[in-house]
Amino acid sequence: MSQVRVRILGVGMGPGHVTPEAAAALRSADYVLAWDKGDGDTGLLALRRAVVAAHAAHVPIVTIADPDRDRSPELTGPGYAAAVADWHDARAARCAQVLGERGGVAAILVWGDPALYDSTIRIVERVRSLGVELDYDVLPGISAPQLLAARHRIVLHEVGRPVHITTGRRLAQAVASGQDNIVAMLNPDGLDLSAVADWTIWWGANLGAAGEQLVTGRVGEVADEIAAARQAAKAEAGWVMDVLLVRRP
Repeated sequence: MSQVRVRILGVGMGPGHVTPEAAAALRSADYVLAWDKGDGDTGLLALRRAVVAAHAAHVPIVTIADPDRDRSPELTGPGYAAAVADWHDARAARCAQVLGERGGVAAILVWGDPALYDSTIRIVERVRSLGVELDYDVLPGISAPQLLAARHRIVLHEVGRPVHITTGRRLAQAVASGQDNIVAMLNPDGLDLSAVADWTIWWGANLGAAGEQLVTGRVGEVADEIAAARQAAKAEAGWVMDVLLVRRP
């Protein structure tokens, strides 16, 4: 196998969020690795193509068919962790094959920031464990919580107070544990917000991309508006990713 270098690049939500450092790294790559979820050149693959076209049009994109993943909504705890681990193993195996065959410098474009609710770093480490000789570096990007705060013109926490960042699946658990200022990411459709009905919410979908939507207010009063805005974002872009901040009054 050839020696490989992997550049893990945070790209926020599109071409306008790519830092000069990440753009230079992208231009230095021999190719970009991108997951194809079976929707052709639509959705997030199209957005990756837009990033490459804007900053490194000469760099080819090599697509890899994304393995199936168990996304059953009833999965919790160990079952969810096992499903994600299986998916990561399958992704790593497919990456290892391509990287081992092509060698050179590969760039992987990560939505938001690679350090926050993204598993690219873990997958690249798995690739190394499969015997691919590689080195890698990581360049940061604009994260979803940063975009949410900027769009709503807020600070994510009160003066001297913490902010708890978790996933939508664990929102109720965070509330039950006493957290009172919570950012939730990776939210499923129909997320149950009943535990925070009296709290204030700052919500956004597809921030910085097509179909951007923003809603704020008391949760119990704007829950239907959020559901409609989420569907509108998906209808316009073909995909939806949302993030929210809820704060106890």
